[in-house]
Amino acid sequence: MVGDHHDLTTPSAWVERWADRVPAGGRVLDIACGRGRHARYFAARGHTVEAVDCDPAKLAMLDGVSGVATRCVDLEGGPWPFEGERFAGIVVVNYLYRPLFPRLLGGLAPGGALIYETFETGNERYGRPSNPDFLLRPGELLDVVRGRLRVLAYEDLFAASPRPAMVQRICAVDWR
Repeated sequence: MVGDHHDLTTPSAWVERWADRVPAGGRVLDIACGRGRHARYFAARGHTVEAVDCDPAKLAMLDGVSGVATRCVDLEGGPWPFEGERFAGIVVVNYLYRPLFPRLLGGLAPGGALIYETFETGNERYGRPSNPDFLLRPGELLDVVRGRLRVLAYEDLFAASPRPAMVQRICAVDWR
């Protein structure tokens, strides 16, 4: 769930719930991976994982984790580092940079799953993030995937725990 205590091993409950939709053994891209809880989770499930973050200290926590390759990349200021690559799963939790949406959709392999969860408008009442640039608009994830992916699940709600937050979540698959 958004706002989990972010230890090294506990994935988001949303990611856990939909992880089976990522084709077995396929490559997974973990965007803005932080300390790598989702990279570790998918690697433990037998996937090879590309874990991407702009913080080398956080990425260093993934050194030596079998099945995980890290890339220190500024996703907001540099070129897309995965041009022409396709992934069985793309995971994004607690991160929003709207110009990446076309790259994420284009980076899914046929049958691949996008699992996305982050904060939305209204979260400013409960804390950070509060900048509208980092908050989804109501229904925004549905709008992003409409006509491109098949939505398996979507939530747009107030989450009381682990801390109060307004969140939006989607699991959608490339049905080609």
